[in-house]
Amino acid sequence: MSGQKGTKQPFWLGGAAASMAVCFTHPLDLTKYRMQVLHTRAPMLSTLYTFAVRDGIPSLWSGLSASVLRQSTYSTARFGLYTILSRQMQMQSGTPKLSTASTVVCAGVAGGLAGMIGNPTEVVLVRMCADAAKPTAERFLYSDAVTALARIVREEGIKVFGRGLSANIVRSVLMNVSQIAPYAAAKRTILSRTQLQDDIRTHALASLFAGTVATTACAPADVLKSRIQSAANGSTVLQVVRDGLRQEGPIFLMKGWTPAWLRLTPHTVLTFVIMEKLQEFVNMTAATPVPTRAAL
Repeated sequence: MSGQKGTKQPFWLGGAAASMAVCFTHPLDLTKYRMQVLHTRAPMLSTLYTFAVRDGIPSLWSGLSASVLRQSTYSTARFGLYTILSRQMQMQSGTPKLSTASTVVCAGVAGGLAGMIGNPTEVVLVRMCADAAKPTAERFLYSDAVTALARIVREEGIKVFGRGLSANIVRSVLMNVSQIAPYAAAKRTILSRTQLQDDIRTHALASLFAGTVATTACAPADVLKSRIQSAANGSTVLQVVRDGLRQEGPIFLMKGWTPAWLRLTPHTVLTFVIMEKLQEFVNMTAATPVPTRAAL
């Protein structure tokens, strides 16, 4: 999560890495959101195939602008705030490494704040991704994320950006805690008990474990958040839970788990790999001496 020893990780690093990574994983993210708002039991691959055949393969990247905008706000906040909080806690404790409990606290606080910061873009993302899964008359038809933000303010008011906020904060706390802490623990275990080095193979194995834990922990809050935010009329958490249990049973809380897991795992690996490469670039830039002008 942090930069190399003795270096400072820029606040924007995590958001930049996550924004790049989501360009590759967006089709699975799109499928996850559509499955969560569709009241059907269609499997993930079937849902993906259906929309690809109906609307064309390029349509699987519809809503990408909202996905990048969300990562630019939410992921920048959750990674950046975690770095700041963990660094402050290290300074206060005087220890080079945080304990598991401290990691959980820092990740949870950073996740909750990031959930509030990123909620407006989350509303836009869910609506743009879920649009094609709705009847034509119920679609929002936003052309891009910026236009969507402007139209929501103009047509519905700024209060819409708070829709699903409580579920999103809970989900963000769960995501940060269940991703960062298990990833760090798995990485430490792999490095200490195997011959693997701190490279992409270790990152892939650690993120596989972290992705599974995070997906399972976040699934219920993710489903509730998506259904609340995609609704044209306001719905409460209790209404969504009651309707879901009545129409689909308790399993509805895990709807979209497979595409969420398939998206989260490669996205986590890509994010960490890109973060390390960006950190290397930052370090290299900082170490490069600035040439001085020769005297005239």
